[in-house]
Amino acid sequence: VQLVESGGGLVQPGGSLRLSCTASGIAFSVYIMGWYRQTPGKQRELVANIASGGSANYIDSVKGRFSISRDNARNMVYLQMNSLKPEDTAVYFCHAASIFNTRDTYWGQGTQVTVSS
Repeated sequence: VQLVESGGGLVQPGGSLRLSCTASGIAFSVYIMGWYRQTPGKQRELVANIASGGSANYIDSVKGRFSISRDNARNMVYLQMNSLKPEDTAVYFCHAASIFNTRDTYWGQGTQVTVSS
């Protein structure tokens, strides 16, 4: 099983980035896909997740700015991040969780997002 993220980088405040995650080795459509983020010394937090049918959840701090989507045919999940703020700076991780087994979860290696002028 592999989850491979891409799309991170350095962006100025107010800018946009789109993260992508490609999954392989799993039955993608039966996994809830999510994006988490982590900064040094802090716990990893869920940013957004999306079920196979498209229903999505977001943490309050990103509502209206971030949008999660998925392409079940391509085994990909995306996180469109707009109006980025310095506090969005973190390593962002792709996550997969089976709807049938709560212990059946996988993580990507992470991609750095830095919001700075």
